[in-house]
Amino acid sequence: MRTDKTDILTMLRNSGDYVSGQQLCDRFGVTRTAIWKVINQLKEEGYRIESVSGRGYRLAEGPGDFLSQSEIASRLTTKWAGCKVYYYDETGSTNNDAKRLGEEGAPHGTVVVADVQNAGKGRRGRGWQTLSGTALSFTILLRPEFAPDKASMITLVMALSVAEAVESVLEGAQDAVTTIKWPNDIVLNKKKICGMLTEMTMTPEMDEIQYIVVGAGTNVNNASPEEFQEEIRKTATSLRIETGRQIDRADLLERILLRFEDNYDVFLETLDMSGLREAYQKHLQGIGGVVRVLDPAGEYTGISRGINERGELLVEKEDGEVVRVYAGEVSVRGLYGYV
Repeated sequence: MRTDKTDILTMLRNSGDYVSGQQLCDRFGVTRTAIWKVINQLKEEGYRIESVSGRGYRLAEGPGDFLSQSEIASRLTTKWAGCKVYYYDETGSTNNDAKRLGEEGAPHGTVVVADVQNAGKGRRGRGWQTLSGTALSFTILLRPEFAPDKASMITLVMALSVAEAVESVLEGAQDAVTTIKWPNDIVLNKKKICGMLTEMTMTPEMDEIQYIVVGAGTNVNNASPEEFQEEIRKTATSLRIETGRQIDRADLLERILLRFEDNYDVFLETLDMSGLREAYQKHLQGIGGVVRVLDPAGEYTGISRGINERGELLVEKEDGEVVRVYAGEVSVRGLYGYV
């Protein structure tokens, strides 16, 4: 039997106490020398592992904010989200990586994570890049059995999941208000911290979904606005800028995947947002406020009345007509700015 850093790290993390070298040898069917080598590799990566004669090894603490294949896989307690994890120190686009894996047969729940993304994709073909150690960029691959016209709502499911996870990380932080700018931008203190992109691939017959990839990029440990691309500095922020403390990205990823797994299962019960609508609207920015709808057919203003069961934004115009706004190529802004 072969063991690796993930196996040992998972066992140490789950134990919370000392694990003897013999227990590790018996569990993984390897020699003490092999265990010792892996322990040393983990120490070199920054893990503080205590060794006590007669008791074994204990994981005292991790290296702080740290992403790696082993760190991510050893943390996950989900049922299917993250069943397979692919980690890259640097990649072009995690969405592109996930689509390639989808073509190769990767299972439902496969997750791709990158420290640096140098050709990330946003809505309408917008590109963006991340610096090492700053962002949490990941994509999850789904193989649903529902009709293609339901796929757009998955973006809202992910938006709710990220908002809930961020909220749990920031619990207790003063003046940290997490909201959703419809349909899927995550906003902290009125500035964007996360955007996402959902892409769908159909079967050759074009009558069923082959797979869906949902990518999310969260600004986590950017230390100052100068670390953002110039065109977004006025509207973007990070968890670290807003709270003054460094955030563990692997921990945030686990929280997001746990929330997404639960929320996705709720979505599957009705194949609409009815089971998640109340939770989504608790985070939705600007309900009851004036919004501008930037529709290619013509811009107009109205009052946001929240979302319906299909995830469409309901906007009441001046004449009382309530328009259902579908995400697509339509953008919604606050009357005087981004939100």
